[in-house]
Amino acid sequence: MVAFSFLEDGVMKKPSPCKRKRSHGASPAKEDVTPEDRTEALSIASANLRAPCKKTKYPRHRKQMIESVLSDSGFHEGILTPCSTPSSGSSSRISPRLTDSQSPYSPLLDWQIFKEYGETCYCVQKNKEKRFHPVNCLAFQSQITAEARCKLVSWLIPVHRHFNLSFESCCLAINIMDRFLATTPVASDCFQLLGVTSLLIACKQVEVYPPRIKQLLALCCGAFSKDQLCNLECIVLIRLNFSLTAPTVAFFIEHFTNHRLEGGEVFRQSVSSPGKSKSLAKKIAELSLADYSFNRYPPSLLAVCAIQLADNMLGLHHPTDLEQNDYPLSVTEECLKNLKLLVSLNEDVLRSMACKNASTEDLKIKK
Repeated sequence: MVAFSFLEDGVMKKPSPCKRKRSHGASPAKEDVTPEDRTEALSIASANLRAPCKKTKYPRHRKQMIESVLSDSGFHEGILTPCSTPSSGSSSRISPRLTDSQSPYSPLLDWQIFKEYGETCYCVQKNKEKRFHPVNCLAFQSQITAEARCKLVSWLIPVHRHFNLSFESCCLAINIMDRFLATTPVASDCFQLLGVTSLLIACKQVEVYPPRIKQLLALCCGAFSKDQLCNLECIVLIRLNFSLTAPTVAFFIEHFTNHRLEGGEVFRQSVSSPGKSKSLAKKIAELSLADYSFNRYPPSLLAVCAIQLADNMLGLHHPTDLEQNDYPLSVTEECLKNLKLLVSLNEDVLRSMACKNASTEDLKIKK
């Protein structure tokens, strides 16, 4: 039963919300609390109340990107760069690739790695060489001449040095450009854009940090836009059917140099600097890349002749025969003769490109 209280005038009073139903059991003894004590207790309780503490939020480091981020070329690249803040537009993004003189791997270690996988890689690249070799790539070009190609390649070579790119990237870029020229007519005013696009595609295939599109376009003096380069990049990839693993002269120079180390300890000791001949052979190969007349020679043949000519210029007395050269002797001699003529016409250029260890007297063709 809920107890109702009546006022003096007989009006029924509503039940107080503070009153509860009595239990039949004995209630514990309670001390009498006066209203003054209750007021004091409430004031003490309110004084002890504090604002809720906010938990400290720590930044979350995600290993994967949640949202798809489009790179400059329009393709997704989820590579995390070591830079915490984006670089300014004026600063150039240079690839951190080490040069040959700064390479942490010794020639002996490279030779040991070559002993395990070198022959397999060579067989794979050798079998693909004919399929990826664009012979007479300017045959169907009405506006692009051999002179224009020479100027563009001669411009791309210092560009790849400016970004500290590998020689493999330069060779692959020229291969991509020549293969596209063999399939698609190109206007003369878009030829430089094709060269820059080919270099960008090659760098994405080889380098860890390819140059940015705005850096490449800046070298073209703003003649092309970013959308034009991205559209041409898609066209090149579709035309080439995304086949970008072309064997280059850079690969064969590296392979043949390591193959010569199998000549024994006598040969390794006879060469004071094993990388000197390889570096000079790369410089000779750079000259041949710009000359359209060397387009008919396969990359492996150019590598063989470049190494032999480098040995001749450096005066190496114990060069080993390259047994893997399966070309006829007449073809090899013809290519070597043309390379000698090319070097003799560009001695000043080759001397400025050559390694510092080679003196002026060493860079002469021995009769």
